[in-house]
Amino acid sequence: MIEKQVAIIDMGSNSIRLVINKIDSNGYYNELHNFKTVARLSAHIKDDGNLSEVGINTVLDTLKRFKDVILFHQVRQITVIATAAMRKAKNRDKIVKLVKETIGFEIRILSEYEEAFYGYLAVVNSTNIENGFTVDIGGGSTEITLFENRELKHYHSFPFGAITLYQQFFNDDQDEPETIALLTEYIKKQLHTLPWFKEKKDYPVIGIGGSARNLALIHQRKESYPLAGLHQYEIPKQELLDINTTLQHSTVEERLDLEGLSKDRVDIIVPASTVITQIVKYVNANTFVMSRKGLRDGVFYEELLKSMDTTRFPNVVEESLYQLTNNYELNVEHVNHISLLANQLYSKIREYCPVEHNPSNAVTLLNHSARLLYIGEYINNEASSQNTFYLLTNMTIEGLSHRDRLAIALISSYKSKSQMQQYAKSFNKLTNKQELKYYEFLGSILKLAYSLDRTRRKVITSIGQVNQNEDELSIILYHQADAFFEDAQATKHKKHLERVIKYTIEFRYMPAEVLKLES
Repeated sequence: MIEKQVAIIDMGSNSIRLVINKIDSNGYYNELHNFKTVARLSAHIKDDGNLSEVGINTVLDTLKRFKDVILFHQVRQITVIATAAMRKAKNRDKIVKLVKETIGFEIRILSEYEEAFYGYLAVVNSTNIENGFTVDIGGGSTEITLFENRELKHYHSFPFGAITLYQQFFNDDQDEPETIALLTEYIKKQLHTLPWFKEKKDYPVIGIGGSARNLALIHQRKESYPLAGLHQYEIPKQELLDINTTLQHSTVEERLDLEGLSKDRVDIIVPASTVITQIVKYVNANTFVMSRKGLRDGVFYEELLKSMDTTRFPNVVEESLYQLTNNYELNVEHVNHISLLANQLYSKIREYCPVEHNPSNAVTLLNHSARLLYIGEYINNEASSQNTFYLLTNMTIEGLSHRDRLAIALISSYKSKSQMQQYAKSFNKLTNKQELKYYEFLGSILKLAYSLDRTRRKVITSIGQVNQNEDELSIILYHQADAFFEDAQATKHKKHLERVIKYTIEFRYMPAEVLKLES
């Protein structure tokens, strides 16, 4: 299998970061290394428009350190991108030449469009959001895009970022009310220059970058949020406004003690938060969504997908599951057959579900859960249920909302009602009794389907007719070989489904040839 390593250096206006990814010939990829330095290049732009000697030395020192790492790991493909600070620096050509001569890196200075485009590309390739606004607040610029049906419609780059706004409006660390008022008015005037920006009133605002990440972390700490992960984390509009108010009325010393806020952002978080809040208010969005994927990820996706002559994954969740299949060495043929049996069983007995539900949603949850069924076996076969639940509640699955990820964790790790309730105890903010009953129904179906492929030979080829006789359901199972082990396992575990639907279940086995003759 052919593998290559790809290094991307993102020279942002606030930080400089190196990420090394591995890609193989089957399209599997994963992040190997991630290093960051806080450079604040925007703060080193002098009055004459040049990047200062201190700023230049920061660039050189950082890139030299990154080069040492790259050489050690024998990475041959290196992309170095620079954004607003370098774009604005009048001496950028001198810096590009100096870096080339002393370090050997070619710096690609992104245009305003490219900076906005790569942020958009990162969002549509890592979330399930079809329509929305992306907002990427850097140190020296703010990129905004509007996308619909996952296609970029509009973009704009404002010439201000968290650092430059801080320098422009704040002095001596004093966040005085009149300063906040001036900053807010300035941002409002800038937003009013974009007529397309207020065309859509019900799209979410998706935040990219460190400042957005800090807002999400602050909210998670405040809410004692139980589920791990920031990607696709949602903050309701009013709660975002409340956080912004808290930040605006706090001192630097108070913000140093604020859980979730990085110490290197205690000063610039106020202008960044004000920008995000004003944008959310301006477009009347109900929700602010955090994206862990940003500019450099967009550049990586472009590289990954160019061989397929596209810039977007057809289905983000499917791509995520494809990657997990490789990472955890899942038996694709086995889980696909379980998914087939689970779907057939659900279609025959969905009317017995104790709660009202959306059949389309049920099929989606079953399919996704089947793909991740007992993923915990990769760690330890004896504790596969516990490990499955732990893994799925502590990893990001791109394209899945947090609620759906929790649902899939509960369904795919299903062992028994009591076990599921034990898992769910810590997550009462994200689910309720009705949903748990629904997940119990789907989980018991999946567990039974798993039992029906006990020997992983596809002995049970399909599920036939289900007949009800008073309080009993008779289920026809078509088989193509001896089903002794499948019957033993299914008979043992059918009780979980019986309890949730309140019917006893009997299996009737028929040769698969009968089904072929009937069809």
